[in-house]
Amino acid sequence: MPPQTSLWWAAGTALVILALDQLTKWIVVHALNLPEVQAIDVIDPWLNLRMAWNQGVNFGLLSSDVEVMRWVLIAVALVICAWVAVWLFRVRPGRLAQVAAGLLIGGAVGNVIDRLAYGAVADFLNMSLPGWRNPYSFNLADIAIFAGALGLVFQPGPARPAEASDNSRDGPRKTR
Repeated sequence: MPPQTSLWWAAGTALVILALDQLTKWIVVHALNLPEVQAIDVIDPWLNLRMAWNQGVNFGLLSSDVEVMRWVLIAVALVICAWVAVWLFRVRPGRLAQVAAGLLIGGAVGNVIDRLAYGAVADFLNMSLPGWRNPYSFNLADIAIFAGALGLVFQPGPARPAEASDNSRDGPRKTR
């Protein structure tokens, strides 16, 4: 049975990401009025604000004007969040895995809030290079989801004592 560790790292990370994501979106959509302005060069071409309403997943995949698709994407995000939360409660992983799970959950919930409030996800960060204009925009939630998913995929497995590899059911290994 896994040790009963606290899940504060996961919950705290999710809440911080959710708050930062929603704050940045509020600033861009309402304070800077980016939906009307459409583009603000910050450090051109490296970092710019380019408004994009994403009705699909990353890079507009599965994008559709059909209302049912919005609800499907909301349901998928919530199911993934629930699955990760159940995993957290069952496994009680270490700090790094909790932070990764918190990143994923906080980012996914942030994008769900956008779909509920706006009908699409507010994407606005754009990074390009001199001579190449990136056509895609993203947001803080997207970064958190990507980093969290990578963190969960590449988390270290449980530690195994050194003696366990030397002692099998048949006894110690013979060496020449």
